[in-house]
Amino acid sequence: MLKFDYPKNVQQFDMVAIPDMKHYIDCSMEELFAIQQVANEIQEKANVLLVIGVGGSFLGARAVIDALTPYFGTKSNVEVIYAGNNMSGAYLKQLLAYLEDKSVYVNVVSKSGTTMEPALAFRVVKQYMENRYAKEAVKRILVTTDAKKGILKQIADQEGYRQFVIPADVGGRYSVFTPAGLLPIAASGIDIQAFLDGARQAESDFLNENILENAAYQYAFSRFELYSQGYSLELLASFEPRLKKLHEWWKQLFGESEGKEQKGLYPSTVTFSTDLHAIGQFIQDGSRILFETLIHFEEIEEDIEVPFTLDDMDGLNYLAGRSMNEINATSKDGVVLAHEEGGVPVMKICLSKLDAYHVGYLMFFFMKACVISATLLEVNPFDQPGVEAYKKKMLELLKENVVNIHE
Repeated sequence: MLKFDYPKNVQQFDMVAIPDMKHYIDCSMEELFAIQQVANEIQEKANVLLVIGVGGSFLGARAVIDALTPYFGTKSNVEVIYAGNNMSGAYLKQLLAYLEDKSVYVNVVSKSGTTMEPALAFRVVKQYMENRYAKEAVKRILVTTDAKKGILKQIADQEGYRQFVIPADVGGRYSVFTPAGLLPIAASGIDIQAFLDGARQAESDFLNENILENAAYQYAFSRFELYSQGYSLELLASFEPRLKKLHEWWKQLFGESEGKEQKGLYPSTVTFSTDLHAIGQFIQDGSRILFETLIHFEEIEEDIEVPFTLDDMDGLNYLAGRSMNEINATSKDGVVLAHEEGGVPVMKICLSKLDAYHVGYLMFFFMKACVISATLLEVNPFDQPGVEAYKKKMLELLKENVVNIHE
């Protein structure tokens, strides 16, 4: 299902005990039916779904949607766009202007409702929806939050919004297989059943106690060994631009899970071949602080051949008849050889096809490996105290400014 190649100088480790992760994809048939019903409603009545959330509350869904949606246009008649992931006034102002001639549904995603970016965006968008749709706004605003507590839960109860539940013990960066990810993914026209099937197959495959047959353990142990050898940065790379947001999701997953107690690899990402013309020089000849993990899908749904020309003025007739995806894959092999010869350890993750099933499989693979990696570092993979520290300081400054204004 998933082929994994790692540097041969990495030693083998014994299995380590990690928390059970089955509940991360424990979505009942009733929940799936409800999600799909609302997704169908959105597709019938709207052409935009605005997802309000930050971090794991939107990155997982966006990673899947971007990976499986055409570069130009949408998979269904619904365009999924995003707010609440920044505090730019210009972004929000222009977003509202963009919505004016669109039929809009809103999905606000937050366990607490207190995170500043989505809370501010929801306050603005809530007012916009009420001014535009009046009483109908209640049907067009969907809330994904905790089942029992939090400010967003209180608002949803008071206003009568339809609600979907993020399980209390699943953090945002692990929530893509819950309604936090599944509702936007379904609304975009992607098959969420296939997506979940891939994740469940991965969950089963990576229970294997034979490390030589368990790619999640191999990846986690390889990262830990390279970290122990002095490498400080992991570079996730792919040759398909639509995977950029998957990279961003991976970056948050590992960064928030491992980066504690002055430990952990710094997660960074590149998209080749574009970034070969930006950061490629450093990778090849710069400080030997990094290793590379390359994602590759063998089959991409669409492709195009290089045409033959009589004059061959650009000298590319030797590639005539070959497909762009074939050339892209050959470029990948050349880059790997060059980087390895330049002293950069390269790990390769290969899946057969870029579709919902295999993206679900890959994302669970990363989640499982991340928990193993954090366990090897002896840090808690599920908290994020550093994030809470910045939030505290930001709130202190904002409240201080309010006091100064009123004095």
